[in-house]
Amino acid sequence: MKALILAAGEGTRMMPLTATLPKPLLPVAGKPCIRHTIDALVKAGVKDITYIVGWQRKEIQAYLESIKGVKATFIEQKERSGTAKAVGMARDVMTEPFLCLNGDVIATATALKAMAQAHRKQERPVIAVAEVLEPERYGVVKFNAASGIVEDIIEKSQRPPSRCINTGLYLFTPKIFEAIDQTGQSPRGEYELTESILRLGPEERPYALQLKAPYIDISVPWDLLAANEFLMKGMRSKSGKGQVEKGVTVHGALQLGRGSVVKTGTYIEGNVIVGEDTRIGPRTYIRGSTYIGNRCHIGASVEVKNCIIMDETNVPHHNYVGDSVIGRRCNLGAGTKVANLRLDGRTITSFVKRKPVNTGLRKLGVIMGDDVKTGINASINVGAVIGEGSIIGLGAVATGWIEPKSQIF
Repeated sequence: MKALILAAGEGTRMMPLTATLPKPLLPVAGKPCIRHTIDALVKAGVKDITYIVGWQRKEIQAYLESIKGVKATFIEQKERSGTAKAVGMARDVMTEPFLCLNGDVIATATALKAMAQAHRKQERPVIAVAEVLEPERYGVVKFNAASGIVEDIIEKSQRPPSRCINTGLYLFTPKIFEAIDQTGQSPRGEYELTESILRLGPEERPYALQLKAPYIDISVPWDLLAANEFLMKGMRSKSGKGQVEKGVTVHGALQLGRGSVVKTGTYIEGNVIVGEDTRIGPRTYIRGSTYIGNRCHIGASVEVKNCIIMDETNVPHHNYVGDSVIGRRCNLGAGTKVANLRLDGRTITSFVKRKPVNTGLRKLGVIMGDDVKTGINASINVGAVIGEGSIIGLGAVATGWIEPKSQIF
């Protein structure tokens, strides 16, 4: 069986992290997001993958071409006018039943195998569904309780008929392309794949497979932290070619990349992944599920908790960073602190495309784009989003949505 991965979107909801990096290449648990999906497909026996690419095509295609053991085909979607149009571009490649995955969804091999088994048993397409606590935030799938056949897909209803949502994982037959040809523009001006699914004939309507295995949907920046924690559960220690000096304490699993060093006095509590050529310590405290990228420096008297810190970023002196996503090539001045808990203990508001959003989280620090610099003793408020290339000056306070290349003094 072949697979189709939709990876052409701009990832505007993930800004500023996607301003200079394609969403599928955002790092989670030591790998780009899309690599976890590819690894799951390979474990499920699928090694022929077609990618729909568009936004920052050259960068993502170069990475995908470097993956060994996978046959990669690329189709460029120059005009990104909806998921139905994206899938429709693969009609000449997908001449037999095929898996179709949104590029911002990470599935397990167990889930993908279950979908293939359901297709063989039901002899019809399959849509994977999952129960969630807040179905009104998603597309809810209504299906017949007895047969499991999909009856409707309702987008972000205030009165959803169930808690089963569309996960963005499908197994289609080539009949989907006929349905796509019959699909018109939605009210928001896009050609929606969910509308194409509802245009399938009675014999081709998908079977709704309720997932038992977890899946991860990365829609907003703080989803990366939840994905990071989930994917790092149960991991084992691996030193690679790195060095752990005497006097380092590790409670949990540590994976250390080539050329990296953890210096004396460092205390690691929880599962931690460190990339290549990175310096940790001395006397650094790292906890939670934390990923630190390549060529970083996490220095003396620094505490990092439950974070993703991307390549070439320095957190070198007397800093606290908790529950945060820090972009590439950032530098935090000595004494910079990130708040991650409201004084009143309420859930934290952050921002998506400049608009305030209740994250539902009690702990969330900063979402920081690439190339941000802070001066000594700068403070960053809970839920702040700092655009790429910004400067937060000496003793300044950063709060709310901060536009790219801003200067806060």
